[in-house]
Amino acid sequence: MSERPTTRTQRRTLEAREAILDAAESILSEGGIAALTTEEVARRTDMAIQTVYNRVGGKQALLIAIAERALEATRAFLDVAYAEGGPPDKQIRRVSLAYARLAFERPHSFRIFANPPEEPEAIKRVAELANEQHAKLANIIQQGIDAGLVRTVLNPEVTATALWAMMNGLLTIALRNDAMRPSMVSPQALVEMALLVLESGLQYLSPETSSPKEGRQLLQG
Repeated sequence: MSERPTTRTQRRTLEAREAILDAAESILSEGGIAALTTEEVARRTDMAIQTVYNRVGGKQALLIAIAERALEATRAFLDVAYAEGGPPDKQIRRVSLAYARLAFERPHSFRIFANPPEEPEAIKRVAELANEQHAKLANIIQQGIDAGLVRTVLNPEVTATALWAMMNGLLTIALRNDAMRPSMVSPQALVEMALLVLESGLQYLSPETSSPKEGRQLLQG
């Protein structure tokens, strides 16, 4: 972890970098990788193009920096969920809800983690964190199998990857504000119902620990 800036110059440098990355994330989210240019970032931040290069770099550096920031946010949300420990069933639910909170509170970070920009180094770094998270989830699933709480026919690695893919698809729909998400279904309701369906597939939870009320409370922090 880098040291916090202590001088006025350091603070201004960091603030400029964060403003550049905020703008770059918005451009990427709105128009895709083709829309992201140093010229557009400079225009939106009212900075000189050279300042964008000095604080972050060109397009490739912007994409990598955006991915790195998304990774930091994702790891922060999930590490807290894993750190609490507890029975496998509660850990999986807690991690799933932490991932959902990431999507709702940091949608840019979620979208970049779930669908990184087509830049090889950015994809590589996102994949490294994804593999790290998959391994943690697979380990929890294996603990559930060993404890007789999870179906033994489920391969932990495949199941962890499948759960991650399903959550990505679900949350992508939940974040939409158009006709792709039914107007009568709230994002929170989608997450709550999906967790119930996933938990039923794993077959380890009792009705008391898989209620929509619990999911709603956790999603709201």
